[in-house]
Amino acid sequence: MCAVEEGRYRGSSDSPTAPRVVRTLLRTADGVRLDAMYEPCTAGFPQDSAVDHEGFRGTAIVVAHGFTGSLDRPAIRRAAEVLARRAAVVTFSFRGHGASGGRSTVGDREVLDVAAAVEWARALGHTRVVTVGFSMGGSVVLRHAALHGGRTEASSDAVVSVSAPARWYYRGTAPMRRLHWVVTRPTGRFVGRVGFRTRIHDRDWDPVPLSPAEAVPLIAPTPLLVVHGDRDPYFPLDHPRMLAAAGPAELWVERGMGHAENAADEALLTRIAEWLVPG
Repeated sequence: MCAVEEGRYRGSSDSPTAPRVVRTLLRTADGVRLDAMYEPCTAGFPQDSAVDHEGFRGTAIVVAHGFTGSLDRPAIRRAAEVLARRAAVVTFSFRGHGASGGRSTVGDREVLDVAAAVEWARALGHTRVVTVGFSMGGSVVLRHAALHGGRTEASSDAVVSVSAPARWYYRGTAPMRRLHWVVTRPTGRFVGRVGFRTRIHDRDWDPVPLSPAEAVPLIAPTPLLVVHGDRDPYFPLDHPRMLAAAGPAELWVERGMGHAENAADEALLTRIAEWLVPG
């Protein structure tokens, strides 16, 4: 279970019953503190169907950023703004990223971070919580859905994975070879800490976690959407095709799109929001 450790609040409306923007620290099941933000749906209050008269209930979208990202990065702020037109949004910084504590395990224990964010959204009163992840975050939301399935406080009701790898240890592109240098070498981890505000764990995975492709068959019957750009410089198209072939999933291959949140434009984010929150 997650816990809300402390919060800083600012109102989003003059109405005393309107939902508020909340920035707080969450505590994961293994004790890591996460910087997190809740933003209400901006489609209209109180008439909007995404909220009730208390400003909560309905759908919340939990957004999981990519490696070296954070909730304050411009691409995530842009994604949150677009998604909030359809539903409330929870953003957070993964462990080892931004203002969160701990060290990054590059997709392993980050499953607990997503679980904490989902639990927080449900604790705020949302009856439906969905997840969307980019790159590393895309692999994490897949594994989270597989490992936290069923009607639990930490489970997701729909999943979108954008620009995610299908398998671990992929080094087939120059950007991924550079990423492995950052993760596995002391000098690379120093660069990650100083240059990207990302503190990376210095231990190898033990055991190796369930791969994204192995996770996909365990997600059903939760709806799953896989999104990938045909110009992704990190992961070629065999990755999303492997994910989609592993179990029930809808696949969108986006023409001209690069990698992850930085490449997701407003039109794509709007379509993702409509897929997550239909009607």
